[in-house]
Amino acid sequence: MQTSTAEKGHPFLRELTRSNDLVWLSWLTSLLADAGIPCHMLDSHMSVLEGSIAAIPRRVMVADEDFDQARRLMAAAEEPAS
Repeated sequence: MQTSTAEKGHPFLRELTRSNDLVWLSWLTSLLADAGIPCHMLDSHMSVLEGSIAAIPRRVMVADEDFDQARRLMAAAEEPAS
């Protein structure tokens, strides 16, 4: 069994996306959770403190080993139905 960087005590997160759209961010975090991909939202407190003028977008971060799967999942979900 391969040990992830997080298990070694050296977590490495990559930015999946950033946005000020709270509805879209909620949808994305639910999509990732349904796929079993843990994610972390950064800058949410700073975004609230700045008065919601959209100056500081929230960042969605995922583990490096989940990044490619999360990117593909997000891209596939955003494609319009044919």
